[in-house]
Amino acid sequence: MTPPTVLTIAGSDSGGGAGIQADLRTLFACGVHGLTAVTAVTVQNSIGVTGIVEIPPDVVAAQIEAVAVDIGIGAAKTGMLANADIIVAIAGAADRVGIGRGGGIPFVVDPVSASMGGDQLLQDNALDALRSELFPRATVITPNLDEVRLLTGIEVTDMATQRDAAKALFDYGPEWVVVKAGHMKNVDDCVDLLYDGSTFHELPGPRFDTGNTHGSGDTLASSISSALARGLPVPEAVAFGKRFIVRSVQNSYPLGKGHGPVSPFWRLSQEEV
Repeated sequence: MTPPTVLTIAGSDSGGGAGIQADLRTLFACGVHGLTAVTAVTVQNSIGVTGIVEIPPDVVAAQIEAVAVDIGIGAAKTGMLANADIIVAIAGAADRVGIGRGGGIPFVVDPVSASMGGDQLLQDNALDALRSELFPRATVITPNLDEVRLLTGIEVTDMATQRDAAKALFDYGPEWVVVKAGHMKNVDDCVDLLYDGSTFHELPGPRFDTGNTHGSGDTLASSISSALARGLPVPEAVAFGKRFIVRSVQNSYPLGKGHGPVSPFWRLSQEEV
């Protein structure tokens, strides 16, 4: 039986810890077939990024349309999108193939715009394009707290400001907002917040003492996308993603001299072949 499909639109990570590589690992572990549209090729390892080559916007759009017309897309997600022109091209391709609101294909937008250290990765015009082009098309958006600050100007320090951020992000047009709390270091638990414009849903989880969290945002967004591709409603899909990322962080491993990746391998059998 052919499994559901999920398209990841993101950059490549030569260290294999994040980006499209993390997406494909997660999608495989979740039992779905991963499709790809590469937005950029990065030169990176566990220590950091030392180079990037951006893919021409028309080539990014062509990748999306090629898999849509032949294979079909059960759900789609974004990761690092590099620049405003690529974002605009993705929005156009999404409309043409039915991704996002009005098109029927669930669309998870992970607005990757800050590094692990909180540094801005996208130019201001690309942040504007995220807000104007992709958020109104999104089924779910999944920013971390550094990305919330860049996108809304709100510094989230507690549950009250986390709710304020969710409201501000919802005003940009997505159907649902997930405000992740992994970077809220002043609290013991990690309580992510899901918001649909009227109701807040708290998604609690433990906080693990590890520096090996590379690719955590990609892994969460991909696991949510896999659940949406299987037909789960958004609250259930996000709850699945939360459970998946908790176990993936719990089973993270050291790699190289810097930050190791979270691991979706916990979901695979440990039996010898």
